[in-house]
Amino acid sequence: MAVTELISKVFLPISLAIIMLGMGMTLIPDDFKRIFKFPKAIFIGLTNQLILLPIFGFLLAIIFNLDTTMAVGLMILASCPGGPTSNLITQVCKGNIALSVTLTAFASFISILLIPFILSYALNYFGTNTAVIIQLPILDTILQIMVITVIPITIGMLIRNYKTDFAKRMEKPMRTTSTVIFILVFIAVLVANKNMLIDGMKEVGLVTLLLNLITMALGYFTAKLFKIDLKSSISIMIESGIQNGTLAFVIAASILNNVEMGIPIGVYSIWMFITGGFLMWYFGRKKEI
Repeated sequence: MAVTELISKVFLPISLAIIMLGMGMTLIPDDFKRIFKFPKAIFIGLTNQLILLPIFGFLLAIIFNLDTTMAVGLMILASCPGGPTSNLITQVCKGNIALSVTLTAFASFISILLIPFILSYALNYFGTNTAVIIQLPILDTILQIMVITVIPITIGMLIRNYKTDFAKRMEKPMRTTSTVIFILVFIAVLVANKNMLIDGMKEVGLVTLLLNLITMALGYFTAKLFKIDLKSSISIMIESGIQNGTLAFVIAASILNNVEMGIPIGVYSIWMFITGGFLMWYFGRKKEI
């Protein structure tokens, strides 16, 4: 098994599952009940993830006059919002974890339905004549979300419910562990993909950085515009800028059979780790949010 495959298929899912377990230990059922009593934050978050993200990805691909391969790769990324990494970053940033988990789940399921339409349009618009039938591994994607996020979080919440004192004692150590895992994954991704990423930075470095910064800024300021509280605004900002790179890679390499389309995805992943790391440092050091 290649190093990259080992990281993406073994180390990353196990690491994220451990992180989700710790995250679940900070949650109680009332956290989710409060969200659905005040659904405005969910609506704002999903609008950013499912509508504004693909629109800005499309506009940037046109403005930067990307070739077909890079443009479609960018659109693959823009059609895959959320992912467990955003939940980890939200936890360390002391954002609204329940909102983050809810947005990840909703966006992941809805995007499964939207991706074929977005990518079919992108393939036609950006000039590929290849007739591709895009059929996402829906069951596999749902199982991935369940195993990596829903099940560990549920186990963590059960621990919080039945072993409350233990869960509270473990809150700070688990946050520290999550940060260390985040750094290790980032380094592993860099090392495993260094050759592709060096070339990719030259070709799509600026456009992917702009997409990351624009979507995060939009997430934060649209949340504040609609008077969403700071914790939830942080969650929406992170969910808007952190994408599901794993699913995007699967679509590029396995469904469209074009590894080069994965270059913008890989480069964007580096930027989102850097910006996510900065947010973790900035908000994580604050005593209260």
